[in-house]
Amino acid sequence: MSRQRRSFFAYSSALLGLLSLMAVACFHFPELLTSKEFRAAYNEQFARHLLLVGLAAAFAMGTWAILRDRNKRIAMIGVGSATLAVLLGGTNVQFDAIGKTPYSLGLDWFVISLFFSALVFVPLEHYLGKRRISPLRPGWRTDVTYFFMSHMLVQFILILVTASTSTIAGLAAFPALKDAIQSLPVWAQFLIAVFVADLAQALLHRAYHNIPWLWRFHAVHHSSREMDWLAGSRIHIVEIVLTRSAVLLPLLILGFSTPAVNAYVILVGLQAVLAHANLGVRFGWLEYLLVLPRYHHWHHARHKDYLDVNYAIHLPLVDMLMGTFKLPPKQEDWPEEYGVMKLETVPRGILRQHLMPFQGGKKFDEYVD
Repeated sequence: MSRQRRSFFAYSSALLGLLSLMAVACFHFPELLTSKEFRAAYNEQFARHLLLVGLAAAFAMGTWAILRDRNKRIAMIGVGSATLAVLLGGTNVQFDAIGKTPYSLGLDWFVISLFFSALVFVPLEHYLGKRRISPLRPGWRTDVTYFFMSHMLVQFILILVTASTSTIAGLAAFPALKDAIQSLPVWAQFLIAVFVADLAQALLHRAYHNIPWLWRFHAVHHSSREMDWLAGSRIHIVEIVLTRSAVLLPLLILGFSTPAVNAYVILVGLQAVLAHANLGVRFGWLEYLLVLPRYHHWHHARHKDYLDVNYAIHLPLVDMLMGTFKLPPKQEDWPEEYGVMKLETVPRGILRQHLMPFQGGKKFDEYVD
């Protein structure tokens, strides 16, 4: 008997139903589950309207899948989760003023970010994708778990990064240089910050590839066998802390203004998703100005000629200065295969992948494929 084809409506219902249930939990426990920094980016009314849309879509898509007898168990997860969300108060959950807590999780950041990322990139990759791959490709559960972890732990990661950079930045302060930089317009500070941060990150990125013990952490990111908007989420937590520290440190030392740094952070989030996305659009000369999908895809290529190239995250100029810029001349040329050269060195699953760097280059029977 042939395997039943996965239903887009069933899985979408499950996703939206579970996200809706998480959103209701955020309304019940805002001090614990929502990030103070991210709450400033949206208001309560927006969150309630978004929850209503999620609930309605989960019920509609799940019911349609059940009536069509397509992945009914998955569809029932969506309908059941949405029903439980409504029983727990739905869009009518009331709460008092949000108090201060020493820490909080970023469940609201995960819910909203995943919802809008999927809403934008799933259709784009379907119609403009270079490769015909399903959003439910092998490894998607692992990558969603990475996405969940990095968003839920955002405040703790920021605490670790801040602790590792603030003292050094304070010791290396240059008041005259800070005053000169902050006297510039915000747009000029932003452009300089992008170049400085990209250069710092590219140097560390190259170290990841050339120092064996660092590579074991970075190999997790390169283990994705398909490239899409979600693949960029697969990053070991040690690498997240190291990379964000390396980027934040020069920005703190040089004294860029808060608006300039915030603008840079927004760019990082957008370009990280875009660079990994499965988009076969021809960008022409822009590929030499900005890091776009084809440029970064060649960095992830399972190809011996592209093992030490294209380290920049934002500006190909950085690779040109480092001597590591490389692109095939024809825009039709894309990698045929992605992943680490030695597949057996990276196991499946987020837990085993987090333990892998500490196991000294061990080979695994169940590895990424």
